[in-house]
Amino acid sequence: MKLITSISLTILLAFAVGLFEFPWWSFAITTLAVFTAIPQHPGKSFLAGFISIFCLWVVLAIKIDLANEHILSAKIAAILPLNGNYTLLILLTGIVGGLVAGFSALSGSLLRKAMISKKKKTFKYGN
Repeated sequence: MKLITSISLTILLAFAVGLFEFPWWSFAITTLAVFTAIPQHPGKSFLAGFISIFCLWVVLAIKIDLANEHILSAKIAAILPLNGNYTLLILLTGIVGGLVAGFSALSGSLLRKAMISKKKKTFKYGN
C-alpha cells in the first residue's frame, strides 16, 4: 500500500510542479520529500521513484509527440544515434527522468533512516 501511495503522490506532485514551469529537475525535490515522509526499504524507494517518473514522462512525451505528428522527435532522434527512431527517444526520455527520480527517492529513504538512527542515538546517550 505504501508503494502505490508513494508512486501516486510522486506522480501528482511532479505533474503539479511541471504545471508551474519550474526547472525540469524540480521533481527530484518533491520525490525526495515524498520518500523522506513515507518509510520504505531503499530498494523499493528507488523502484517506486523510477516507475513513477518514467511513466509520467513517457505519457507526457507521447502526448507532445502525437500533437506535432512525430516531426520534432524524429528530427531529434536523427541527430542522436537512434537512427531516427522516435520511440527509442521517448523511452530514453523516460529512463533519464526515472533515474533522476529513483536516485532522489533512494536519497530520501536513506535520509529518513539516518535521521531516525540519529534520533535514537541522541535519545539513548542524552539521558
